[in-house]
Amino acid sequence: MRWTADQVLALAPDAASRRAGGRLGTAGPWSEVGSSDEGAVWGLCKGSGSEPYQTVVDISDLSGPAYKCGCPSRKFPCKHALGLLLLWAGDDDVVAGAKAPDWAERWIAGRRERAEEKRTAGSTGSAAGTADPEAARRRAEQRAGRITAGATELEQRLTDLLRGGLAGAEQTGYELWEETAARMVDAQASGLASRVRELGTIPSSGSGWPVRLLEECALLHLLDQGWLRREQLPDGLAATVRARVGLSASADGPAVRDRWLVLSQYDTADARLTTRRIWLYGAQTERAVLLLSYGAAGRAPEPALPVGLALDAEVSAYPGAGQQRAALGRQFAPPIPTELRPKGMTTSQAAGRYGEALRDDPWLESVPVTLDQVVPVPDGDHWQLADADGDTALPLTPAAGNRPGLWRLVALSGGAPVKVFGECGHRGFTPLTAWPAGPGPAVPLC
Repeated sequence: MRWTADQVLALAPDAASRRAGGRLGTAGPWSEVGSSDEGAVWGLCKGSGSEPYQTVVDISDLSGPAYKCGCPSRKFPCKHALGLLLLWAGDDDVVAGAKAPDWAERWIAGRRERAEEKRTAGSTGSAAGTADPEAARRRAEQRAGRITAGATELEQRLTDLLRGGLAGAEQTGYELWEETAARMVDAQASGLASRVRELGTIPSSGSGWPVRLLEECALLHLLDQGWLRREQLPDGLAATVRARVGLSASADGPAVRDRWLVLSQYDTADARLTTRRIWLYGAQTERAVLLLSYGAAGRAPEPALPVGLALDAEVSAYPGAGQQRAALGRQFAPPIPTELRPKGMTTSQAAGRYGEALRDDPWLESVPVTLDQVVPVPDGDHWQLADADGDTALPLTPAAGNRPGLWRLVALSGGAPVKVFGECGHRGFTPLTAWPAGPGPAVPLC
């Protein structure tokens, strides 16, 4: 089954690439195009040079599509790869099944061989990394000691802040918070550092900022105390605390095979890092899991999984009470489009779901939920999703109200009930994907 145009364009690194790729999604500039049952597409695209660009895409890999093009562009995928995929998505007759030419076959075979070697080396490296458990234990103890020292120092700084009064935070400026965050980095507590940086953005951030600052200080204090008393916590909650302070862990949960629907994919970026969040939904387990990946600033992380695809694969959960993050494991077939939709719930059930999740993870910002039969309606200067058959509603988060996806959702609904997947938390609901009341593909909203 071939992808839709929206699924192809979701791979574009920016808006300019989407527009340029769209112009190349016709047969005019292409020759010698073809595709294989194993998930490869290739073709020659006429460009500004005397020789056409050799373009090939492999969509069968676990980490997302891979691209090779003779053009000088440094974007991945380039406009030629996007145009080729759009051509493949749009017309079976133009991009028919065929034997790959030598130049495409060499790249496909070489890439898949390197990918297999990398997976084998990764397995060997993991085994080698645990060859000396005593050394690993000593390193873990040393890091735990540094984190404990950092958490103790942070407790003192929070105490000083409250003794001096929250109003003083407005005069001290961001430098003090950044200095404190740097101290947490030195203590190898990256989770504490990121929360401290978030604290620094709250003073003077608008009406009611002292209340928000006090709330976040309380959560940070709770995390500090959780770390300092981690031996007294249940195993699941202790694992959650370790993850929240910044200790990495492997996905050691049992592998769960399912047909996983890609619910949403979106990136967030700062000056140092790009974070990709992909939500999957299991058709049999009826469970949503989160894939997290990271890339250096300016580079898109992997994998890339457009909304509306489904993959037959295994996932393994990370440790922690109520943990939603998982690692994608063995894949049994390339991702393909699907008409599968997740089961939904009412807005009141969604709020209850978030409340229950907070018992396992008090620092949880939101939970994944799918709302059934909801209508986007204005509420003064804001928007909310109201149950079509009830009298309850969920407000949209302020950030969601400023996104273009809100108007895409309103247009899709047209006043009729729709199914909406998103993240529900204490700030409200952030819609990420929607489906029309009748037949139709998933519509990304982010």
